Order: sequence, then C-alpha cells, then structure tokens
Amino acid sequence: MDLPIFYKEMLLKQYGENTLKSIEEGLSKKRAVTLRINTIKTKKDEVIKALKNEKIEFKEVTWYEDAFIILNASEEKLQNLSIYEEGKVYLQSLSSMIPPLILNPKPKENILDMCSAPGGKTLEMVCLSENKAYITAVEKNKIRGEKLKYNLKKQQINTVNVMIEDARNLSDYLKFDKILLDAPCSGSGTDNVFKNNFTKELVEKSVKTQEVLLKKALRILKSGGEIIYSTCSILEEENENVIEKLLSKKNCKLEQITISDNIKTLPSKIKQTVTIAPNEFFEGFFVAKIIKD
Repeated sequence: MDLPIFYKEMLLKQYGENTLKSIEEGLSKKRAVTLRINTIKTKKDEVIKALKNEKIEFKEVTWYEDAFIILNASEEKLQNLSIYEEGKVYLQSLSSMIPPLILNPKPKENILDMCSAPGGKTLEMVCLSENKAYITAVEKNKIRGEKLKYNLKKQQINTVNVMIEDARNLSDYLKFDKILLDAPCSGSGTDNVFKNNFTKELVEKSVKTQEVLLKKALRILKSGGEIIYSTCSILEEENENVIEKLLSKKNCKLEQITISDNIKTLPSKIKQTVTIAPNEFFEGFFVAKIIKD
C-alpha cells in the first residue's frame, strides 16, 4: 500500500529521500507479535514452560528481560492460552514498552499516567515498581476507561487509582514525582497511515492536544520531577516541535535518553530525544525525557 501524498511530502522534507524509502519499507512490514510478562502474577519460567508446551517459538528481548518476541503464533492463538486468560502475560508492542522503562518507576513514587487506556504502560509501571509505586491512571473516554479497569482487574492489580477524566482538566493543585504522557497522536509511525482516518487535519488536531497536555503536565509536576513524553508518531510536528515549544518556557530542560543499540532509530533534530524507526519488530515511536527546574 502507498503512503498518502501529504505524508510522503512531510517525511521527505524531514528525513530526506533515502530515509523516506526505509520508512516506507518499515511501515509496510507485518509487525511481530510481542508480549510482556505480568511479574505480579507469575514468573518468567512459568511463561516459557507454557509457550514450549504449546510449541510456540519465541526469542527473548535483549533489553527487557520480561518481554518476548513470538515467532510462529498469532495474537488470536496467544489469546486462547491460559496464561493470557489468567492475566499472566500482556500483548504489547515493543515500542510501547520503552517509555515506562525510561521513566523507571520506583516504590513510593507518586506517578501519573495521563492518557492511560487500555493500560499496557500502566500495568508495566506496576510491574517495574513491584506494585509499590502510587500510580494514578487517567482516561477521558468512559468506554476505554472501562477497558483499563478490566485489564487491571484481569492482571490482579488493585493498587492503581483510575480516574475517568480529561487530563487537560486535572486540578493544578495535584503534584506528581513523575508523569508518563503517551499523548494522543496521528499514529504516523504505525499502520494507521494506511487508513482513511489518517489525514493532515488529524496531525494538526493532535498537535494542539499534545501542546495543552504537556503544559498541564509541567504545571502538576513537582520541581525536579520528570515527564516522559511519547507518541507513536515519527513526524517532528508532533514530537520535536512540541517539545521545543515547551522548552521555550525556560522552567524545564531535556535529559539525554539512551536505548539499546539493537533498536534502530531515525535522525532527530533534538539530540537528547529518540525516534524509533518502524520495522518488523517496532512501531515508529518518539520518546523524550523532560526535567522540571
């Protein structure tokens, strides 16, 4: 399938012709099925045993010991396994596992997940903090919020405070140590680019929402705290440009992000940020770490 003309023009202007070709190839590839272990309910050995019993081949992820790449089974087959039905594993893209790892939640930290449904990153932060962080998960859409609650219950997690609320309307009196803002975006790093809802207007609308959410996040973040800002977009309009606008406020700064050398990235005009290239294992994804002065 061909990319929309307006999108190709945006990519060409941002990345150049050679990188555009590699992006087109990456977006057209079928993404591998990947999953993450719910370490609150089970251990890695049990998941490995269950997969081997079903003759499901997999390989481990070098940069995340609790993640697997599935080699010979579909999502549907995995969803029929008892380890899935019992909430011992969660199907999640590799790219979306990265922001919580960078946020690195610790016990007793007060953490906000601003746009949390369906809950993959929320659940991951619970596991990473050994269920000892104080996590508030916000979701404005009631139906998606119910999905979030269902996923938390299925994975036997009852410590997360769920708020069905537009994060833009959160009280400025709230204060958090860390904030994960996986912002609504156009999905330009995913196969959404091949769907009818992917338009230039969607990109422009997303930018406006992202800017308001980031301003709110900065206001309710404690001094010295951090925001992990991420999108599944590879367009600078939704990423670097939004970050630069926030940095112009001069009460925050960027901290360098480092990821595994095994993860292919795209060039970014802000060296401290990371833009993950779309390919057979990863969705296109952007991540930045913002520290409040």
